[in-house]
Amino acid sequence: MATTERKPLLLDFEKPLAELANRIDQIRHLAEENGVDVSSEIRKLEARAMQLREEIFGSLSPSQRLQVARHPRRPSTLDYIQAISDEWMELHGDRCGSDDRALIGGVGRLGGQPVVILGHQKGRDTKDNIARNFGMAAPSGYRKALRLMEHANKFGMPILTFIDTPGALATVEADKGAGEAIAYNLREMFCLDVPIISTVIGEGGSGGALGIGVGDRLLMFEHAVYTVATPEACAAILWKDAGKAPQAAVALKIISHDLKNLGIIDQILPEPIGGTHSDPLKAATTLKQALLDNLEELNSLTAQERRQLRYEKFRKIGVFTELAREEL
Repeated sequence: MATTERKPLLLDFEKPLAELANRIDQIRHLAEENGVDVSSEIRKLEARAMQLREEIFGSLSPSQRLQVARHPRRPSTLDYIQAISDEWMELHGDRCGSDDRALIGGVGRLGGQPVVILGHQKGRDTKDNIARNFGMAAPSGYRKALRLMEHANKFGMPILTFIDTPGALATVEADKGAGEAIAYNLREMFCLDVPIISTVIGEGGSGGALGIGVGDRLLMFEHAVYTVATPEACAAILWKDAGKAPQAAVALKIISHDLKNLGIIDQILPEPIGGTHSDPLKAATTLKQALLDNLEELNSLTAQERRQLRYEKFRKIGVFTELAREEL
């Protein structure tokens, strides 16, 4: 049976890059057929392609960054775990008879140090996505996450969480216990003694993201997004028109640089040009080094200092100063 190469999945704003790449291939093919040396011309076009890629990905709008964050080939939690951990053993179950595949976790080693790693897990195709609820965890998923975090706290292991979900599972059945499960996680995570580092690797949406997002440090990949609600949901609520999602994406301040300026995230992780899916190993190397650096700093603090700083960090979110206007 003949095999075919895996075709790239192009986003709308990447079409100029694809056209230029096709042009380079055509010139190279014609040159080979006619025995003509066009290497200098090809180098110029390749340099132009690289420059164009840098320009496009250096000026993405919030809605375009959302497309990158949702790219189906963007590395997932399991991809990063396999790339950065020395050892890894997945653990299952919430001790109440359920095992949510949308939120995975287990024990491993990072740089020789025992850690507990957990995060949202999306699928690679339609069948896998259905099995994993498209990365939207049910209450049992958050109960499993808390069980693993309590295990980490008992044995003094740092906790690493990877956020990548549009929100918690919104079925009628799941919604009966979602709010309670997420709220319980929020409360308990503030009380844990061990270091907690959360990283937004793709899309961080609503309480589904926050249910494993209370940490000492919140890291975020450059083209990831982190928001109280998806732009589509926000547009539908405010304007009764989901088509205004790009406008909502701007207003929500969902991109990494805005969130860093607002003091919500602590560190932006640079992505390879083209997004993490264009060079997953390079992205994993960046992530691993950032986690090791932050763990070194957090391990130097006492448990009481970490809890206090964690509390203060989240108390500051949303605080602003309103300047009094002079009466005319």
